[in-house]
Amino acid sequence: MPADPGIYGPLQYSQAWLWTGLALLAAVLGWYAFVFLSTRKPKVPEQAPRFAPPSDLAGLKVAYLQKIDAVTADAAAGLLTARESHQQLSLLVRRFARDVTGVDAPRMTLAELHGHPLPPVAEAVRKIYPGEFGLEPLPPVAESAATARQAVRQWN
Repeated sequence: MPADPGIYGPLQYSQAWLWTGLALLAAVLGWYAFVFLSTRKPKVPEQAPRFAPPSDLAGLKVAYLQKIDAVTADAAAGLLTARESHQQLSLLVRRFARDVTGVDAPRMTLAELHGHPLPPVAEAVRKIYPGEFGLEPLPPVAESAATARQAVRQWN
């Protein structure tokens, strides 16, 4: 039997429609990219805050010496354990160095302190270390307080 001439196979789409659809899709994606990128805030590189040395070094020394005396008094009154007292004294010496020089000494290890030009602080922290991290019996708090006071007083 001959084929029925009234039935035709499916017609193929023209290649122009494919390229037109892809061009429209690219235009929409390009528009979104343009809107997104043009409305972003420009990146401004963060600058490290400039450190200004304290104008009243003598007043700063007096304040830290008073804090050292307060830790010593708290230790004598039993409000702080010996280990906590040593840790507080070490932290006070490190904070003093940070306030005077701008070097972030409270976050440094002893080796890092020795690497910086902070010899009085590094030496004081080295002497206080056994009270912070050593085994019992701990050295007297008064000795560590004297070391901390000396480090603060020696600063120029």
